[in-house]
Amino acid sequence: MTDQSYKPEDVLDFWFPENGHWEDVETHRAFWEERMRGGMDEAIIRDYEGLTVAAARGELDHWAETPRGRLALLIALDQFPRSLWRDTPAAFGQDIKSCRLALEALENGHYEALKNTWERQFFIVAISHCEGPDHMARMDLCLELSKKQPDIAPESLLPMMDRPVQQAERVRGIIQRFGRHPHRNPIYGRVSSPEEEAYIAEGDFPHQSAIEIKTG
Repeated sequence: MTDQSYKPEDVLDFWFPENGHWEDVETHRAFWEERMRGGMDEAIIRDYEGLTVAAARGELDHWAETPRGRLALLIALDQFPRSLWRDTPAAFGQDIKSCRLALEALENGHYEALKNTWERQFFIVAISHCEGPDHMARMDLCLELSKKQPDIAPESLLPMMDRPVQQAERVRGIIQRFGRHPHRNPIYGRVSSPEEEAYIAEGDFPHQSAIEIKTG
């Protein structure tokens, strides 16, 4: 992407391909694994660096005027930096803004205007990502929102609908224990407590956990 005429569709068409991934639970699992485990890194670094920087500078804030524009801006602020600036503090540099965008969407109707669970889920993810003194309250909100996800899920994806709740519960437990995401400590240069050191050494982080499909 070489010009500066960025549009929300540039993000949405890339991040949410119209390939029918929602029609088959295995294909949908692959959709999530690719996004949560670095599978989009190469394309983002190659094609979306300029757009990610523009979003971080506030040059695309007007996208938030519409529900789908807000979704695109959220992806550009919360997801793209984690690929473009992976393993640096900049990866998390837009978390506060992303969280605010997501919380505003709950107030202004933009969240409810999105009809797909996989689109709404990125708002929940952004709310859970942001560290801060109100993190536990926000995790309670994430858990509440996650429990409602099956209500709008297509039948084909119901075997995966335990996942958002389990993920929110796991992250909530970590924030309750530590008050932050300890796996970021080495990246930020933060000193870890002995309990955090043990947690980091174990390496069982929610964002890297296997995506299970309910059977039977």
